[in-house]
Formats: sequence, structure tokens, C-alpha cells
Amino acid sequence: MEDAMSKMQNSKTQGRKTQNAIALPILLALTCGLVLASQPYQKVFAQQPVPTPSDDQVNQIAHQLYCPVCEDTPLDVCPTEACRQWRDLIRQQLSQGWTEQQIKQYFVQQYGVRVLDEPPQTGLNWLIYILPPVIILAGAFILFRALRMWTKPGSASAASGSKDETVKDEYVARFEEELKKRK
Repeated sequence: MEDAMSKMQNSKTQGRKTQNAIALPILLALTCGLVLASQPYQKVFAQQPVPTPSDDQVNQIAHQLYCPVCEDTPLDVCPTEACRQWRDLIRQQLSQGWTEQQIKQYFVQQYGVRVLDEPPQTGLNWLIYILPPVIILAGAFILFRALRMWTKPGSASAASGSKDETVKDEYVARFEEELKKRK
């Protein structure tokens, strides 16, 4: 009888060990799931509110944009009501976390490329950046070559000088003959 009771107790303890071995991972998984599910409600991942942008930050971007209404007037100094509203829009976009590039892109989409102080380097616009240095270098090269040619003694004039001397000699000889005939 004692033998039967000890077997029963052993089977009970083994059953509890098996139940604990299964229940512990399930309990751990449920706890982790609840912790992770509650994260958004605790605002752990929430961003801190962006402070109101200063006038300098707004004007830094507005200086790179031109007023779509007034010609050749940067947005930061334009006195019109429309420009004031656009500066307020820039301020609002900055407070929402927009980057400078995103704000510029927004204005380009709304009003076209003409609002940018510097045209984008795409298409034929890249020629604006490439041609001036190329033209200056080509002009300097041509001027350098011309100065070298002009300062070389007799190299260019020697080749054409012999022909000129022959022509001059013939002319002088004919002139002298004519003079002799008249005397």
C-alpha cells in the first residue's frame, strides 16, 4: 500500500512539473505580449512637441525662395500680405517637423521652379553651372596662345616677311625704273 501511495505521489509531482514546464513559458509569452501591446498607449514612442520656429529659421528658408507674385523679390523681405502668409506657412510646416528640402519642394509644386533662388541642376539648367568656367578657361587659353605668338621674335613674321620683302623689292624696283624714265 505504501508502494502504491508513493507511486501516486511521484506521478502527482511529475504531473505538476510537466504543468509548470508548460505553464511558465505560456505565462511569460502572455506577459511580454501585454507589455508590448501597451507600449503605444503609454506614449513611449511619441515625439516631443517641436518648438515654434524662430523668425531666423523661417527667414533662412524664405531667403532661398522668391515671391511668386512680385518679381525678383525674396520671400523674406517681400512686404505683401501674400508673402506674410507664405512665411506663416513655412513657420507652420517647420513646427510640424518638415525639412527645408520638403518645404522647398512644396513651393515648387505649388508655384513652379521660378520660386527657387537657384535653379535645380537638372536638364539644360546644368549648363548654367558648367558653361561660364569652360568659356573663361577657353578664353584664357586662346589669349595665352595669342600672347605667346605675338611675343615670339620673328617666328610668324619671318615666314610672311620673305614674301613681303619680295613684293616690296619688286615694287621698289618698278618705282625706281619709272623715276629713271621720267628724268
